[in-house]
Amino acid sequence: MKVAVVGATGLVGTKMLEVLAERNFPVTEIIPVASEKSVGKKISFKGNEYTVVSMQDAIDAKPNVALFSAGGNTSLEWAPKFAAAGITVIDNSSAWRMDPDKKLVVPEVNADLLTANDKIIANPNCSTIQLVVVLKPLHDKYKIKRVVVSTYQSVTGTGVKAVTQLMNERKGIEGEMAYKYPIDLNAIPHIDVFLDNGYTKEEMKMTNETKKIMGDDSILLTATCVRIPTIGGHSESVNIEFENDFDVEEVKSLLSNSPGLNLKDDVANFIYPMPLTAHDKDDTFVGRIRRDETQANTMNCWVVSDNLRKGAATNAVQIAEYLVEKKFV
Repeated sequence: MKVAVVGATGLVGTKMLEVLAERNFPVTEIIPVASEKSVGKKISFKGNEYTVVSMQDAIDAKPNVALFSAGGNTSLEWAPKFAAAGITVIDNSSAWRMDPDKKLVVPEVNADLLTANDKIIANPNCSTIQLVVVLKPLHDKYKIKRVVVSTYQSVTGTGVKAVTQLMNERKGIEGEMAYKYPIDLNAIPHIDVFLDNGYTKEEMKMTNETKKIMGDDSILLTATCVRIPTIGGHSESVNIEFENDFDVEEVKSLLSNSPGLNLKDDVANFIYPMPLTAHDKDDTFVGRIRRDETQANTMNCWVVSDNLRKGAATNAVQIAEYLVEKKFV
């Protein structure tokens, strides 16, 4: 089982290597791939050193699976070339997510859609992944009509440059800016580019990807996405309206027994999810579950997940695990 990691020197690529090792994915050879300026660098995996290679060298090495985290343009150019060589690509960029011919997969929700013929599989947006892990069991039980979500997203979602900006600001050091404004002691309601409808691309990703992953275009979803100065993961305040009524304790029981979810909901003892809770974990944490007292059949909850792990690297590795289990690769 040869595995290529494209973008191996970046934040998510590094995390992919960590997750592959932690979960004991059946790797016989790691092929780290990065941009031309990084070719020749060394990376370590399970105590062994590997040399970073170019895209074409990676294709020539004939890996079974290639985990891509190198940006949309790179994926658009290279994923089809890997696929044409018989390599299954799991892509973390936005390049293929809304392509009608490509599957957009969160294993706990819709892995059963995958077949051996899927050679380019899209990994959803980080903020969407943690949301649908919560929405799936609720939709199956009560049928979701509408979702209102506000996100509080970690600087790690932007990358190394943003983390450096935050740390520089905390130390009073002037440096390169990832954002238009300071991020320390601030909240910026602007993630990705603004679109003609006044929403950002990130907000519309959540709307469109949720419908595709859940396989239900009738779900109405509106989002506001905000960047905050945290590291451990993305947080989401979620208001969900159902067609059918629910019992709060039944909801808690349902979510606590759903795959990939970890219920942290004991307000009497101040137990609720936080980025500190989620940091370096693969679970999606959910808590603050309560009825919306202003509207029938509606609840509020708070969802937190490590955006570099379940929101990116872990989800991609879980897709690969499913492909191995089904003998699709």
